[in-house]
Amino acid sequence: MVDLANINHEHADPEGLGNRLNWLRAGVLGANDGIVSVAGLVMGVAGATSHRSDIVVAGVAALVAGALSMGAGEYVSVSTQRDAELALVEAERRDLKRMPEEELADLIQMLQDRGMSPETAAKAAEELTEWNALRVHSYLEFGIDLDDVTNPWSAAMASMLSFTIGALLPLLTILLPSPTRFYVTVLAVLVALAITGFTSARLGFANVRRAMLRNVGGGAFAMAVTYAIGALVGTQV
Repeated sequence: MVDLANINHEHADPEGLGNRLNWLRAGVLGANDGIVSVAGLVMGVAGATSHRSDIVVAGVAALVAGALSMGAGEYVSVSTQRDAELALVEAERRDLKRMPEEELADLIQMLQDRGMSPETAAKAAEELTEWNALRVHSYLEFGIDLDDVTNPWSAAMASMLSFTIGALLPLLTILLPSPTRFYVTVLAVLVALAITGFTSARLGFANVRRAMLRNVGGGAFAMAVTYAIGALVGTQV
């Protein structure tokens, strides 16, 4: 049966869970992108030149540009989601005002679909409608908690900060003496990608092993390709 007591609190509904963990998702993906993109770039530059100043300039530029891009992209994406949620709530508000009887019947049916008998559902629907019809319909129909609508600013800030943290790892390790820096950077990046792959899989209830292998394999491939290209270009310029 539906847990009506949790309509105004935390609940286990998948859509509500995704809503609450939106900033965590943005943070994990931001860190992952920061690690891979900056690791690939600094490995490529390090393959082309041994001058630390060149590597630092390229790495810092990639970090700043990437962080700003991630933050802006996440803000636009989550703002669109928020606008869609608010539009659904506003449409439901109008429907409740224009056709309350039909909305009450819909609510009764939703409660029956969640395990209530017709008599209990009718009584519960009447009580819930008197309490807060908009909140109940928004939650049961769309999984929207009116106290927990997605926040684009929190997602954008989480994405920017996590990208910066992730990008700092390869940027710092690549400044170690050669050839140690290559081994340390590769090892640190692969371990970090395994962690972000594990975390993203747990947050999304996905296969942990597959996510970790995909993350680590993609990062290793990116570093290998960019290093090879950097080394090739460096010998020609």
